[in-house]
Order: sequence, then C-alpha cells, then structure tokens
Amino acid sequence: MTVPLRCDRLTKTFGATRAVDQVTLDIEPGELFFLLGPSGCGKTTLLRCIAGFYHPDSGSISIGGRDVTQVPAHQRDTGMVFQSYALWPHLTVQQNVAFGLEMRKISRAEIRDRVNRALETVHMIEKMDSRPNELSGGQQQRVALARALVVRPQCLLLDEPLSNLDAKLRLEMRTEIRRICKEAGLTAVYVTHDQKEALSIADRLAILNAGTLQQVGTPRDVYSHPQSRFVASFIGETNFISGTIREGDGGFAVCETLIGPIRGRFANDSIVRAGDAVTISVRPETIRFDEPPSERVNVFQGTVHDSVYLGEVAQHEVTVASQQEVTWKAFELNPRIVVRDRAEPVQIWIPMEDVVFLTD
Repeated sequence: MTVPLRCDRLTKTFGATRAVDQVTLDIEPGELFFLLGPSGCGKTTLLRCIAGFYHPDSGSISIGGRDVTQVPAHQRDTGMVFQSYALWPHLTVQQNVAFGLEMRKISRAEIRDRVNRALETVHMIEKMDSRPNELSGGQQQRVALARALVVRPQCLLLDEPLSNLDAKLRLEMRTEIRRICKEAGLTAVYVTHDQKEALSIADRLAILNAGTLQQVGTPRDVYSHPQSRFVASFIGETNFISGTIREGDGGFAVCETLIGPIRGRFANDSIVRAGDAVTISVRPETIRFDEPPSERVNVFQGTVHDSVYLGEVAQHEVTVASQQEVTWKAFELNPRIVVRDRAEPVQIWIPMEDVVFLTD
C-alpha cells in the first residue's frame, strides 16, 4: 500500500553548519520524488533523517500518518538503496536478497516466494546463484533494489544509486528504476546531483541549496518556471541579462536592457513596480532563428561567431549589440547554420512566454 511522507520544518545541524534548514515537504503516495542540488546542499542529510540514520534537531517526519521522528531506522518500514550497493560478497544473489527477511523470522517458504518475486521484478532471477563479484555494476544495483523491495517497505529511499555506473548503464537503469517503483506502487525518495536523471524520471522534485528548499514542482514546471536565479542556473543552461521594469500587464511586462526592450513574464507572484531591477532568464533552446511573428516582439539582430555542431543540434554563440555587446548561447535543432572560424549576421527572436523575469 502506498503511503504519504511528510517532513515538517525539519532542521539538522553539524556543529556550526546547518545542513537542513526548516525544510517542509509533502510527498504523495506512490510518487517518485527527487531531492536535487549541488554537493553539500543537504539532500543526503535530509534522506538520512527520513531513513532514521540521523535524528533532526527540530521538526518532525511522518510516514503513512505515523510520526517516526524518534523511531529507530530498523522500525520505520523503509528500504534503502545505497550508492555502493552494500552487498555481502560471500553470499549469493538469492541469499543477499533474503537476508532482511531472515532477520524478520519469516518462514522459509514465504522467503523463497518473496525473493523469487523480487528478483523477477528486477530481471535477475537467472542470476540468483551468482555472487556479487560475478555481476556487472548494473546487475549489482538491481540486486540492491530487490533486497530493498523484498521487505515490502512503505517507502523506498535511494541515495545516488547510479553514480557508480558508466553513462550507458545509468541511462538504462533510470527507466528500470522508474518501472520497478511504479510496478511495486512504492512511494520513493531519490537523491541525486544529476539534473538529467531527475528531469527524465521524477514525478516531482525539490531543489535544495545550502540546506534550504528552493523550489518544488514537476520537472517541466521547475525547468520552465524557475523561481530564482539559483534554480534557473542549476537546472539546465540559461542566459542571464539584467533589466529594469518599464511597464506590465496581464502577467507580462517589458524590461529595458542593454540590448533594448525585452517582453516576458514573472516567475512568481512578487510585487514588482516600474523602475525595479530584475534578472532576465532565457533558455538557449528558446532562441529562434526562423522568421518572427508579425508583432516582432523580442527580435534582435546579432552575429553568430562560433558553433558546435552535434548533428541533430548546433550550439551557437550569438552576440547582440546595442548599448553594449551581450553574448548568448543558442541551441538550434536540425541546424541550418554552422559557423566556424568566421562570423555570420543573423536575426533571432524569443517567444515572450519563454522569457522569465526573476526578482532574486
């Protein structure tokens, strides 16, 4: 049965460092929820608080409506998948997966049945008699997943489970982890610093920085509607330019910038007035090279002076000049322009719904 998970004003310090600072999160039943952020942001500390390996200084944690803040880790009914797999090298795959059930004094017949089901779920039934050193990294991680699943936890916790795998295996295991979690109906919390990993398989994600919660939302919401300069720069790539609000209506506004007026939308409900300073965020893939619409909003003359050609896409550097030169990255799908060792004049435009005004 899937369960909700709630962290309420959770705080954890180590000496003078506040690793988790007043974090409140509500994770829905059956949700694959990601904790994402740079190294040292507090995501692993938060996960370990949920697991019961760390006790918070203040705040509370509940799983399925039960307050587990002071409950020992082994009594929380969670399953943990570690970065290092943590398999017993002297035990077979079958014995590794069965270990947690044996500690719970479950009958041999039920252990055999549950182990077989777990190994079938992760597509490792044919390797049940192998030892960990006979398996690839991806296979070992599947065994670690089966070991966590077999105890039928209320909540599955994953601590950077793919970071030790090569790029090809990481791609394969991303979709496998989502499939396994959804088939098992698990509420799962997944820690990573890999943006692509989070964007590709998360139902929702939370961005953390310096122990504080920056933004929570679906991958599309967080990417397309960043609430701060930090989130905009951490998730994907973006171009920044400073501006001053000139006028606004209907959720859109016009900013004066060094390259002329830019029309866009606000990232949040901040109260902004004419004359206020903002930071403008423009994703490279939203910059267009085709003919602009008749309104000719956000149309600029520029120069492409460098391109990286990748087949299906070209990554350009485009310089736009007015009061001052500004160089932006622009990604062109199915590229028509590839510039190397020369400069080429271009006209670019940006849909106003893709221009985000940030107030912090």
